[in-house]
Amino acid sequence: MTDARYEDGDEAPLRLIAAEAADLPVMAALLQDAVFPITEMRFDAKARRFALLLNRFRWEDRAAAEAANRPYERVRSLLVVEDVLRLRSSGIDRSDTQTVLSLLTLDFAPGVDGMGTLTLTLAGDGAIAIEVEAVNLRLDDVTRPYIAPSRQMPDHG
Repeated sequence: MTDARYEDGDEAPLRLIAAEAADLPVMAALLQDAVFPITEMRFDAKARRFALLLNRFRWEDRAAAEAANRPYERVRSLLVVEDVLRLRSSGIDRSDTQTVLSLLTLDFAPGVDGMGTLTLTLAGDGAIAIEVEAVNLRLDDVTRPYIAPSRQMPDHG
């Protein structure tokens, strides 16, 4: 049995689950450079759920796009974090509904008994800290891929 590779994804929508901290680097890599309007974040305290609808760059398709000399793609995806105890944000103005945020990475700082803090680091010094009872995330592509509006790969240089 071999590990899955990016190329194995083809055109099929991603459906990933992170049930422990060791699962998060894969999810973080796939979510790097995802963009989303600030209005696409929802926290349901009663259900203990945080959801984020974002436009993620299809890193898993990058090599195929380059080999076929076709534009890079993005896809709308839903990131859901369950078992949320508390949510905090810094460096973002939630009242500015025109703001588009860019996700750089996500990290997990473990606490006691499986609890911990999941941090979504945003471009421009913003962050969303999500205190969780346990690592319980889901990432689902919810649309077909589309040509990235910039037709470019994200560049941090």
